[in-house]
Amino acid sequence: MNGIDPYAYMQQVAVKMDELTERQEIETVLDEVEYLFEVIPPEMQDNAEKLIGLLRDKLANTAG
Repeated sequence: MNGIDPYAYMQQVAVKMDELTERQEIETVLDEVEYLFEVIPPEMQDNAEKLIGLLRDKLANTAG
């Protein structure tokens, strides 16, 4: 994820949240946001944490 703008990526994920319907797709995005959470400044982690929660909920409600 080198060269990725964390603000832009999190915004893109938020906008496309409703389009994420496949389990594999949700897991991939969740992995990416969790990685991003580890490397972004603390002041951005709240937004990433919210996205992680939404993605985990979506994953839990998606048939396997």
